[in-house]
Amino acid sequence: MDLYDISFFLTTLWVGPFWLAMLIYPDEESTKKLLKGPMFFLGPILIWIFLTMLEPQGLVELIKGFTNPLEILDEIAVLIGTKAGAAAVWAHMVAGDIFATRWMWKRSLRLGFEKWKMTTVVFFGVMLMPLGVFLYVIFSKNISSS
Repeated sequence: MDLYDISFFLTTLWVGPFWLAMLIYPDEESTKKLLKGPMFFLGPILIWIFLTMLEPQGLVELIKGFTNPLEILDEIAVLIGTKAGAAAVWAHMVAGDIFATRWMWKRSLRLGFEKWKMTTVVFFGVMLMPLGVFLYVIFSKNISSS
């Protein structure tokens, strides 16, 4: 197990308690307190920064790729095709997923979602974030049109 494997697992494990709290205890004060500050996404962001600092050339190549928009996807594919790139992309995705999930969870509480709807949105918010966002929008529209 190398540094990139460890960073992958740390990123995943970091968001677990926050996600489970929103999923299992969405209305509890302890969940609201746990998710009040930036700690829920700080771990993955710091891991992303750390990984990027270890391999700064990857970021340089990505930025250089923006000068030729027809080749940017090729540059991204090359970067993701490395362990360092895959671990950094994973940290980036996990940070975005938990950030979006927290936002949907907070809005779901404010809008008074039924528990099964909130649980569904929170579950998919981390597991398949685009689907979680889609479900949140559908459920929100049903509430606002009622």
